[in-house]
Amino acid sequence: MNLKRPATLLIALALLSPATLGAQAAPTKRPNIVILLADDWGFSDVGAFGGEIATPNIDALAAEGVRFSNFHVAGSCSPTRAMLQTGVINHRAGLGNMPETIPPEHLGKPGYEARLNNRVVTIADQLRVGGYRTYLTGKWHLGHTPDTVPTARGYDRALALAQSGADNFEDKPNLLIYDKTDWSEDGKPAKLPKRFYSSTLIIDRMISYIDSGKASGKPFLASVNFIANHIPVQARDADIAAYAGRYNAGWTALRNQRRAAAIAKGVMPAGVAMVSMDTSGDWSILSAQQRRQRAGAMAAYAGMGTAMDREIGRLVAHLKAIGAYENTIFVFLSDNGAEATDPMNMGAFTRWNANQLYDQSIAQQGRPGSLTAQGAGFASASVSPLRGYKFTASEGGLRVPMILAWPGNPAIKGGSVATGFAHVTDMSLTLLKLVGVTPQQGSFAGRRVEPMIGMDLSPMLTGAASSVHAADKPLGYELSGNAVLFKGDYKLVKNLPPYGDGRWRLYNIATDPGEANDLSGSAPDRFVAMQQDYAAFAKANKVLPMPEGYTAPKQIFANALRTLLIPRLFALWPAGVLLLIATAAAIWWRRRRRGFARPSRL
Repeated sequence: MNLKRPATLLIALALLSPATLGAQAAPTKRPNIVILLADDWGFSDVGAFGGEIATPNIDALAAEGVRFSNFHVAGSCSPTRAMLQTGVINHRAGLGNMPETIPPEHLGKPGYEARLNNRVVTIADQLRVGGYRTYLTGKWHLGHTPDTVPTARGYDRALALAQSGADNFEDKPNLLIYDKTDWSEDGKPAKLPKRFYSSTLIIDRMISYIDSGKASGKPFLASVNFIANHIPVQARDADIAAYAGRYNAGWTALRNQRRAAAIAKGVMPAGVAMVSMDTSGDWSILSAQQRRQRAGAMAAYAGMGTAMDREIGRLVAHLKAIGAYENTIFVFLSDNGAEATDPMNMGAFTRWNANQLYDQSIAQQGRPGSLTAQGAGFASASVSPLRGYKFTASEGGLRVPMILAWPGNPAIKGGSVATGFAHVTDMSLTLLKLVGVTPQQGSFAGRRVEPMIGMDLSPMLTGAASSVHAADKPLGYELSGNAVLFKGDYKLVKNLPPYGDGRWRLYNIATDPGEANDLSGSAPDRFVAMQQDYAAFAKANKVLPMPEGYTAPKQIFANALRTLLIPRLFALWPAGVLLLIATAAAIWWRRRRRGFARPSRL
């Protein structure tokens, strides 16, 4: 298809309309939508983006659709999920920060509700009014109260986890952060199987929801939200064994391999510069035992990724079996970059606590009863060739793999790469446009709501446009004090410790996605103008300054200490007092008996 010819271009764009699909011998029904959201996957974790992890089913969707190589989200999960669901910037949706990382003095301020507020509506709200069935399974993390669970925000059915993560084999929380899990189904506490695997459970339930509504004849939205590969990183033995020895060369070698593969796959420019991050550590100075531990954690991470991909394949196979595959729009993305935080490297108390609560032996990594994390070293390989990780505002934290496929629509250029800038706030609006539902622009169901700010990505799906974002229109972002201003090919960015020094820097992320060449000195006018643009964004969206000394990892620990660990100690206090009294009484009684036993002196 020669999309440079105007007549052909108009035909191609028309093909994206569901009404026109019928004229092309395609299904006449409006298309279904399947959103596949991975958790904490780095830019090059997917095979189609340069990774060595086996992801054949995601790669098959990439071959059918378009890979977006310049797609941006937030630096952590809840803000991304809020923007994905609503098409509204996270500060206006209530997720200026998330519950685990918000400083107490910010909680409840406008935009810092730490839950999806009532000033926004979701894609499910809009699609349900438009005649769709709406389902969600997996991680929600946007609220747990009756007015913030998925079934209160547009979903007909939902099996939802309200927290950042949970155990993958049993109904058990991350005990370093939570006292119990918060799974719900249709707004009520969920009863999970005694034993399960999270990715399998999430797909099982989604398939059952889809099948339960087939008789209605309505199309469906399936929002599938995996907790793979969030901490704890866990996989079945066979999936871990498949990667035995694969990572023994360490993260530096893997980072280099992935850079070369990403270039070969067309998702990174040739010759892309790549920095070395001090926070990643030096593989060469590790002991043999340390190398075994880190390589084993990465094997578990890869096994967890492959397991998730296999479950995606099972859902795709089911949709093919019921005749729904061709007329389904698939979106795959990650909620942020790879996670560098490792509980075993967060200080003596956290490490001691993890060892008390979990089996942290090397042999048990990634298996039931363990709390395994990828760690900063291999996280740097997961995001290769980018700088930074989850929580940061660097490209490694914000740029993620995204694929959009519609197998039955010939207008979409299967196997192609869209290199232009795109943003997570574009996604809801694009999907609504593709299925013929008019996106809300400030009002919904008779009330005022925050308008969607995204752009329609449809021209990028056909190759009609390299980008849909105007070069002179700024787009701001902030989370935990790490801040960005995107404008055309340029990015102004600031990262607080431990991943940065709090200074603003300027990069051309089209030619330098690895953020190796700071342009703040060579382009001073642009540098100053973009700082002014960011200041305007921050003021308009009521962005709050972070407290002195704030870091996201430290705040996670502080919030857990305040809300979980100290209450645990107080809960143990009565038992401790009784034990002390009993011990003292026993000592007193033993001494008294000795006194009775002594012969009296005359």
